Amino acid sequence: MAEIAYKSASCIYEGTDTPAVDRLTLEIEDGEFVVLVGPSGSGKSTALRMLAGLEDIDEGTITINGTDMVGVPSKDRDIAMVFQNYALYPNMTVAENMGFALKMRGLAKDERRRKVERAAQLLDLTEMLDRKPAKLSGGQRQRVAMGRAIVREPQVFCMDEPLSNLDAKLRVQTRTQIAALQRRLGATTVYVTHDQVEAMTMGDRVAVLKDGLLQQFATPTELYDSPVNAFVAGFIGSPAMNLVSAPVTSEGVKLGGTTLPLERDQLAELHEHGLTSATVGLRPEQLEVAHPGEGVDVRIDLVEELGSDSYVHAHLTADDTGEPATLVARSHSRTPGRLGETIAFRKSHGPVHVFHPETGQRLAA
Repeated sequence: MAEIAYKSASCIYEGTDTPAVDRLTLEIEDGEFVVLVGPSGSGKSTALRMLAGLEDIDEGTITINGTDMVGVPSKDRDIAMVFQNYALYPNMTVAENMGFALKMRGLAKDERRRKVERAAQLLDLTEMLDRKPAKLSGGQRQRVAMGRAIVREPQVFCMDEPLSNLDAKLRVQTRTQIAALQRRLGATTVYVTHDQVEAMTMGDRVAVLKDGLLQQFATPTELYDSPVNAFVAGFIGSPAMNLVSAPVTSEGVKLGGTTLPLERDQLAELHEHGLTSATVGLRPEQLEVAHPGEGVDVRIDLVEELGSDSYVHAHLTADDTGEPATLVARSHSRTPGRLGETIAFRKSHGPVHVFHPETGQRLAA
């Protein structure tokens, strides 16, 4: 397959001075499934299109197996693209759609049929080869688009939000199929999504982008456990990490009427920067519901019942200035509290994440 390297690659659209992708540096290993994730306008789709040759590389380079792709036409990069819209030919059958690119290459009919049937078997489309797209569901059409890419046997698969048009249940089912298929094929894949849950469940590694800049490139576990800044901390995880501004004390940080102790190296770095306040991060599962006075007192705003557990949304006074703050805790109780009731959130386990209040960078490990 292929190794891919972005080396300070930038793309600047005409009429603007701000790069859509700004000096992106990534190294993607052979056979790896990498997800580019970020909010709208973060540059993730542009970065993918630069790799596919659909957008110009204005600065830096992108290489595939060591070959510089700057100036190389899209058709010569041996890349298969799967888009958000299926782009199927309505007058062709599934088999004809899947084999169309091979037909344009001049591949013999028998060989085309063999490749199409093999891909259809992988995608559970064998019984649908003679149907036309109008007779297929959204998930089936997306699998046909995947099959059209697979039969080409490219060195790189590029997928630009291929599940966006599917309903929630079908998205979960199809993303599982895509991830399993990629593992079987061993194909180098770059996948774009705005859905961080999708990114975390599918990718070997995930690149988080914001405003065209790479924030962090790591495994899903590392992104969740050790976010490099407050943006990644708040973006990765559902519900997101609780991020609250809190005053620094000699032992830790003051949250409501409670002091959360910090590690020695965290305190040392806070004092080294001369900070009197910091942004504190706690995952919802690190907080448990307790009686008032047994932790940080909060007032319940919302209880999300999810069956096996629930998420309790509540607000508190974050510091002595009266600045409002909200927290979310995960509760295994069927009755964690009622709307408007005062309860307490108590830290149960895990580290307190601390970020610089201005730059958002993580302080200490």
